[in-house]
Amino acid sequence: MGFRLKTSQQTKEIFEDLGSRMNLKPFALCKLAISMSLTNDEPIENYKETDNNGLELNRQTITAQYDVLFKSLLEQHAGKHLSDDEYFPTHAKLHIDRGAAMLKNRYNYSSNLEHFITQVVKGDISI
Repeated sequence: MGFRLKTSQQTKEIFEDLGSRMNLKPFALCKLAISMSLTNDEPIENYKETDNNGLELNRQTITAQYDVLFKSLLEQHAGKHLSDDEYFPTHAKLHIDRGAAMLKNRYNYSSNLEHFITQVVKGDISI
């Protein structure tokens, strides 16, 4: 069972940029990225990101006391049971990497942080 994952270099750069603009840490951006990725109906296995040159993140830091919830959400999206190794780091990493790009696009499209948060709260986060 994996307890650490490494994001892509692109995700690292996105998190550094958005982290400074939104004043959020990578663990918070991971949660947002996963939630954005889950709005995409495309199977996560179709997202190919093999780069592991980014941030090293700890499972507990990302999911904390909500690990079972995160696993359930990723299983629901996948439409199947995920073993612990499939869930973390494999599926979690792919969702973080895909969601980071979606998050960046959505944030750049928003006029400011307040507008972005309003969109997220309303559920208007489609890309």
